[in-house]
Amino acid sequence: MNLAVTLASSSVSRRALLAAAGVAAGSAAPNVDEESYRTTMRADGVPVRDQAMQLAELKAVRVSQSRPGLVIGADQMLALGDEAFDKPRDLAEAKSHLGRLSGKSHTLETAIVVCEEGRPVWRHLARPKLTMRPLSPVFIEDYTARCGPALLSTVGAYQLEGLGAQLFTRIEGDYFSILGLPLLPLLDYLRIRKVLAL
Repeated sequence: MNLAVTLASSSVSRRALLAAAGVAAGSAAPNVDEESYRTTMRADGVPVRDQAMQLAELKAVRVSQSRPGLVIGADQMLALGDEAFDKPRDLAEAKSHLGRLSGKSHTLETAIVVCEEGRPVWRHLARPKLTMRPLSPVFIEDYTARCGPALLSTVGAYQLEGLGAQLFTRIEGDYFSILGLPLLPLLDYLRIRKVLAL
């Protein structure tokens, strides 16, 4: 019997990645105050990758308590050294983020947790590393003007699948994890659980 699969997120891009890979998944917003949890974890000195993992688990557990089958929770945070970057609140902050990331390498801490009956049954952390080329103020102005508010939906203020590809000189890690979902290991797990054919 096939297990139901639910994505504990309202993320259009994560749901699209699953659908394109042949995973029929519903979605449910986890109704988690992420900002409050992040603030608390940072005040407690929790490492960025652990923050991402804890939030992914919290989302999956919350939805799994009321949904049957497998529930997928995911979270992604950008780490520049020990500093975490959230999604920019406006285009001015997006420009600031790009200026600070310019010419440096950062890591995308991309966590995924699968829960069943309210408890975690599988987890994975991907850590792609991206090196941004030095960006001139003129380029940043032009880039943010061309991309507009779409930049506010992603940490780092870039979308690799579009103009964001122009920002980088080197990328280490898989494309799907950069987009926010470690898809390949997740598909392996779904095959083990017989959600997908072997």
